Amino acid sequence: MSSDDIPEPDRIEGAPHPRETLTLIGQAQAEAAFLDALNTHRMHHAWLITGPRGVGKATLAWQLARVLLTEELGDGGMFAPAPVVRHDLTVDPELPVMRRVMAGSESRLLVLRRPYDEKAEKLKQDITVDEVRRVKGFFQMSATDGGRRVVIVDSADDMNTNAANALLKLLEEPPADAVLLLVSHQPSRLLPTIRSRCRELRCGTLTPPQMAQALAAAGADAGPDTAALAELSGGSVGEAIRLTNLEGLTIYDQMIALFAGLPMLDRPRALALAESAVGRANEPRFDMMLRLMDLFLARVARVGAGLPPAAEASNGERALLQRLAPSHHAGRAWAELQQTLGARARHGKSVNLDPAALILDMVLKIDETATRVAAR
Repeated sequence: MSSDDIPEPDRIEGAPHPRETLTLIGQAQAEAAFLDALNTHRMHHAWLITGPRGVGKATLAWQLARVLLTEELGDGGMFAPAPVVRHDLTVDPELPVMRRVMAGSESRLLVLRRPYDEKAEKLKQDITVDEVRRVKGFFQMSATDGGRRVVIVDSADDMNTNAANALLKLLEEPPADAVLLLVSHQPSRLLPTIRSRCRELRCGTLTPPQMAQALAAAGADAGPDTAALAELSGGSVGEAIRLTNLEGLTIYDQMIALFAGLPMLDRPRALALAESAVGRANEPRFDMMLRLMDLFLARVARVGAGLPPAAEASNGERALLQRLAPSHHAGRAWAELQQTLGARARHGKSVNLDPAALILDMVLKIDETATRVAAR
């Protein structure tokens, strides 16, 4: 398999890769923090870029890498040029270094991500220690080129234990003019010693207007339902693109229509929904259905806890949620069900349970809970 055919674990289908995305939306605070460090010559050797999945962390990492690779370090001598004060992360796309970055041929940039297993013909589950060991050789080879050297780890969450320990050694004794950019969706799972040696840049979720802007920049057609996409995606443009690609809004509409009759379940409609997830071709739909089922239960539970959603994700959803969870007691019942069905879904997938059977079983458990709550 040629390098062009190897799948990229950090690419979302239907959207440009983060290295191809030149505009970052909704992360002005993180950008400003980095620019302040750059302009005041307090550049840290390692940055931990955190936040929910799909909000632009990888895009930010690539933008920071481009800035660092095009920065003139100078020797600080009497005749050295005055340092340039940057007001944004914009870099001229026509610069040779930019073209090399786009082509994946920049010698001063290394990207660590889950490697491709040619024997199994799929991506490995983890970033391995052998991948991290490449960094030491990269630093030695790239030192002769001058300028900064940059490593992007996307994502640091994917490192196995040996890889994490190997990276920790690099963070403890970083070479001069080297910067490591670690992308993390769940930083609490990283070694505390790794976190303590990084400066954090926190990326937040996007508002509906920012979501619309980001989707347009990614070439995704959100249609008139940007507010619903923002709700179901949790402000993550990456998740919004997945929802768009897999008709997630339509699936959620079908679920709300099905649950609107609770506690009197429309069994033929429930069976039709379950059977729509059957077959290899429908595996992505099945995964999406499980995520949306979990999200629905979370939204019901939050309403019971007195935390209604900011906006409806489907017509009639607000009234349905309030009817299903009219009290704190009901909210606790739905929260418990979410935990139970989440565990059941993970087990069902691990043992390859029939998708229709799993979905139908979950719907029946939801119906049972609705009946129990209504009887109180």
